[in-house]
Amino acid sequence: MNIVEPIRSKKDLKKIESILKKQSLRDLLIFTIGTNCGLRISDILNLNVESVRNKSYINIIEKKTGKHKRFPVNSKLKPMLNEFTKNRYKDEPLFVSIFNNRMERTQCYRIIKNACKDAGVEYKVGTHTLRKTFGYHHYQKFKDIAVLQKIFNHYSPQITLRYIGIDQDMIDESYNNFIL
Repeated sequence: MNIVEPIRSKKDLKKIESILKKQSLRDLLIFTIGTNCGLRISDILNLNVESVRNKSYINIIEKKTGKHKRFPVNSKLKPMLNEFTKNRYKDEPLFVSIFNNRMERTQCYRIIKNACKDAGVEYKVGTHTLRKTFGYHHYQKFKDIAVLQKIFNHYSPQITLRYIGIDQDMIDESYNNFIL
């Protein structure tokens, strides 16, 4: 099993966003939705234009769990989504390939992996890095594992902490600060 890491450094996040912005609004938007909403890549790629255009909230049925999920569109995403959906048909996929088909997970993986490499990120990354990054920074900001556990539909707080890499951070800090 390939375990990917969250992007812990806000400086690295800004570098990656800058790289993706130069590539395309599409690539930047995929990354931004993932890191700001905590959706799985399968749910991001399942979005249609009408799901997000001029919306204050996005409603989806999670592909993996079949559960309904509703979340607000934040102030960073709203203008990006408005720009990206302008002059597009409401029933078309939000993210399309150069062949005008719905984008696939493997294409997103390459985009994320290459942007992270160009930004100097040297640990394992993948599409799930976006969701883990959301969780990591959400926890750092609010320190509310119960809310994050509910967002992720995890069974226990321990699973959520391990998932976002916090338990390893705490273990590392404990070792680094323990000197006999």
